[in-house]
Amino acid sequence: MTSPILVTGGTGTLGRQVVPLLRAAGRDIRVLSRHSRESGDGVEYVAGDLFEGTGIEAAVHGVETVLHLAGGPKGDDVATRNLVAAASAAAVQHLVYISVIGADRVPLGWFASKAGAERAVAESGLPWTTLRAAQFHELVLSMMSKVARLPVIPVPGGLRFQPVDSGEVAARLVELTLAPPAGLVADLPGPTTYGMADLARGYLRVNGKHRLMLPVRLPGKAGRAYRAGENLSLGGTTGKRTWEDFLAVGQGS
Repeated sequence: MTSPILVTGGTGTLGRQVVPLLRAAGRDIRVLSRHSRESGDGVEYVAGDLFEGTGIEAAVHGVETVLHLAGGPKGDDVATRNLVAAASAAAVQHLVYISVIGADRVPLGWFASKAGAERAVAESGLPWTTLRAAQFHELVLSMMSKVARLPVIPVPGGLRFQPVDSGEVAARLVELTLAPPAGLVADLPGPTTYGMADLARGYLRVNGKHRLMLPVRLPGKAGRAYRAGENLSLGGTTGKRTWEDFLAVGQGS
């Protein structure tokens, strides 16, 4: 009997897409969730909290593969270290982690937390795979919907993004999870690089809105890193779905 795959963050943006794909591949799934849920249809839910370090031992018991999707605005390094400790004790055979492009290059707290989580995975002694992806369209949409409420949209010069389709990231993660451990694999950005103004114009156009845009300068080390494109991955394989494609199917509002 094949052991279940543990998915952390299985109820989030990625998890809601990854779990059905893994089920379609014939795998039973165990989801670590902060809240109790009813199990069924090949998906078992275990309550626990990675940041607090609770419920993890029960979640990894009898598991050979862990797909670590859970993340937040801070504390990903702490949560991942807690997961790694339990996974090591359970002799997990493959730990798969989703990170962000530029984790080791952009001097901001969230990126640093992701970099710390990457190190915890790589130094765990477990066979591992890490995929760095760009920001999802859903995250960019949330950002655009907030700034569009302002009468004037600030547009930081040199701030560029390569938004990627979360469904394409989910499909790639399933491939990696079912394959042998591969270490740090090629980044997965979206197919197009956009300035902040480009993203805003697309959102405004779809929603029939008009706003003035005000160029501003990002200060400090973070500003220099963004202007240097440290959050980008250029010249490699990319996703296929553009920001415009995403907005065109009713996601813009």
